[in-house]
Amino acid sequence: MKAFLRWTCLAVAAVLFLLPFYLLLRNGLASRADITSPQWTFFPSTVHWENFSRLFSLPDVPFARSLLNSVLVTTLQTVGLLVICSLAGYGLARIPYRHSRIVFYAVLATLMIPTSVTFVPSFVVVSSLGWLSDFRGLVIPGLFSAFSVFLFRQYFLDFPRELEEAGRVDGLSRWGVFWRIVVPNSKGFFAAIAVITVIGSWNAFLWPLIIAQSPDSWTVQVALSGLLTAQNPQLNLLFLAAAVSILPIVLLFAFLQRYLVRGVAESGLRG
Repeated sequence: MKAFLRWTCLAVAAVLFLLPFYLLLRNGLASRADITSPQWTFFPSTVHWENFSRLFSLPDVPFARSLLNSVLVTTLQTVGLLVICSLAGYGLARIPYRHSRIVFYAVLATLMIPTSVTFVPSFVVVSSLGWLSDFRGLVIPGLFSAFSVFLFRQYFLDFPRELEEAGRVDGLSRWGVFWRIVVPNSKGFFAAIAVITVIGSWNAFLWPLIIAQSPDSWTVQVALSGLLTAQNPQLNLLFLAAAVSILPIVLLFAFLQRYLVRGVAESGLRG
């Protein structure tokens, strides 16, 4: 009986979870009349596969270019953040110096500052550097995350010192110990931080909306807003664009969700 109830609850939860994706695909492959019709049908009267070609050939919204921009921005931001934040976290955890605790508390203090407070100053800096509608303006401000530094520090505090000491005995410098011993033995945790960063970078909207002022530099979220605010919004293409835009994140989360759990467990955030 317990197994039946468990499977029933799982089935209901799965249906509720998949319902939004069904609606996106159903409306994305339907005509506008099917979407606005008062007579609801589970499937459109005619499946319009040509909506895919229409979506990627819109003159005012370069959706294919926006997808490519999002891939580039997300990749560069994720790789850069992993390098910078892992080095910062390792330094705070393993390199002793007089003011390390003060620096750590200063990093934590930045977590208490609302993003809205730093938004205008960040925009002024990026604008003065001439990085508007430029990948540098989209990528560089997101290369540091105080929360990621905190997670890396917590993880490296529990990293086995014996492995590092063995590397030092073999003649490796502190830099060599980090890149040749610590990083290869921390792939799971790095993957967890990478997944979190990819999801946040891919879904970012407000900063790319302000910085990417040229359609050629739009990310996919900005392109979606362009479809929504058009003078004559095409609802079916909007639904289809939303389905296409979330597909990479859904696949990433489906295959790498175990790393998210491992990342929280190994970071010291145990309840």
